[in-house]
Amino acid sequence: MTVPRSIPIDRATAILSSIKEFQNLSTPDIEITANACQWFRYETDNEIVRYRDQSNSVFFITQGEIRIMYHSVSGQEVILCDLSAGEMFGELTALDGRPRSATAIAKTSVLLASMSAENFCNLIYTNRKIAEVILRRLTGQIRRLTERVYDYSTLTVRNRIQAELLRLAKNHMDSINTAIISPAPTQTEIAHLVSTHREAVSRELNELAKKKLIKRQKHELYVLDIERLTQMVNDARGGL
Repeated sequence: MTVPRSIPIDRATAILSSIKEFQNLSTPDIEITANACQWFRYETDNEIVRYRDQSNSVFFITQGEIRIMYHSVSGQEVILCDLSAGEMFGELTALDGRPRSATAIAKTSVLLASMSAENFCNLIYTNRKIAEVILRRLTGQIRRLTERVYDYSTLTVRNRIQAELLRLAKNHMDSINTAIISPAPTQTEIAHLVSTHREAVSRELNELAKKKLIKRQKHELYVLDIERLTQMVNDARGGL
């Protein structure tokens, strides 16, 4: 069992200011948040929460990266997303009281701030600024999920692979039109993200490399023309 870590309130406040939803909050608001948190360190591959478990805490990622995933009845691994420092997870269970909708594991060594559902809801109910940032986060999640459902319902496998590469590229932009994804996801990981098999990913990556849209070098994946890749994905989506 992971034991809570002790962090001075001034350092905890400074660390939590890096969380996306808290960056525009006042120092007193972040201090209130920090006082409601416990701190935990998880090492690579440690399970943080499990699908359908009854825990209800919210987690703020202050160091490292985690993976949100679950396994189908047949045992197939489905990767929902990877989250890095500055992100949060677990807020849905804290709000509705239902069991966890996915499993979260540590991709790297991570330092998490954990807040109970009761404290999280109290913050939302008593602080309008915090309520606003959480509402914006939830609406953003709905928009992303709507786009993903559309992609799964209408796009071919190769187009879904392109769309996933575009999403990754936008999170790792190196310039206006290029990105360096580091470390690069494996072909199996991409397959699990778009619900296909590794061979289909390999074929499409080779095609994109021939078109000089991507280049793999050691542990990095270079997206060389985000604008062109965006156009390909938009064309597949019917110009949306």
